[in-house]
Amino acid sequence: MKTPGRTYGLLSETSTVEETRNPFYKRNLSPAAPLAWLARGWDDLWTQPGPSLVYGAGVFLLSALFIWLLFAGGRDYYVFPAMAGFMIVAPLLAAGLYAKSRALEAGEPVSGRRMFRVRSETGTHIFFTGLLLVLLMLLWMRAAVLVYALFFGVSAFPGFSQITQMLLTTPTGWAMLLVGSFIGSLFAGFAFAISVFSIPMMLDKRVDALTAMGTSTALVWNNLLPMLTWGGIVLALVAVCAATALVGLIIVFPLLGHATWHAYRAMEGPAA
Repeated sequence: MKTPGRTYGLLSETSTVEETRNPFYKRNLSPAAPLAWLARGWDDLWTQPGPSLVYGAGVFLLSALFIWLLFAGGRDYYVFPAMAGFMIVAPLLAAGLYAKSRALEAGEPVSGRRMFRVRSETGTHIFFTGLLLVLLMLLWMRAAVLVYALFFGVSAFPGFSQITQMLLTTPTGWAMLLVGSFIGSLFAGFAFAISVFSIPMMLDKRVDALTAMGTSTALVWNNLLPMLTWGGIVLALVAVCAATALVGLIIVFPLLGHATWHAYRAMEGPAA
């Protein structure tokens, strides 16, 4: 039954992008704002740098050990998906760096023990978010293997020397790269949205995991331009780490961790 004077149709019934935005979460930040977060993160890194550099070295050693275990266990085909999946769990791994930036902000003493034994204001809620991120990473690694099988069939991994040639010099390889990158970006985008502000928020305030993840997603969506810039910066710096055989993590990881805390402060406002 039609309502008089009202037109029904697909386009007329669909909300525009702007109608999904919420002014409560808008911060009106410029796309260049992430550069300021990075600069403040750099300052935090070199203020009592010892704990931050040890933290970065620890992440580097854990990453190197994980990759070695993949090779030793004959799972070398997981290396590329695992490196991409690292970005999914990185916000959780950086919790100690948020603690240092928070202490510097409050004028409190900084210690390695305080960074490595982080106490959340929400108790076990942060564990729930961490578990979700780990499950997302494992799901992405499995999806990456399925994408490979979809294009190259159920065959043994040919090794890094041959897989690079297969991916870059054949139409099938390029197609797999495009599809894999698209699917990976969905995983990474979702993980980024729910975790980039939720982990710092749960360290700073008494808020449950679902509220923190929902608020983080809303802040990302309503401040899309600066967050896209921030995501691009993170991706570029992670690529630098990959190009240096992960050694760059010793400096890049704490830098991004400290900068993320300042991104959280810039976005906090009344929404948190």
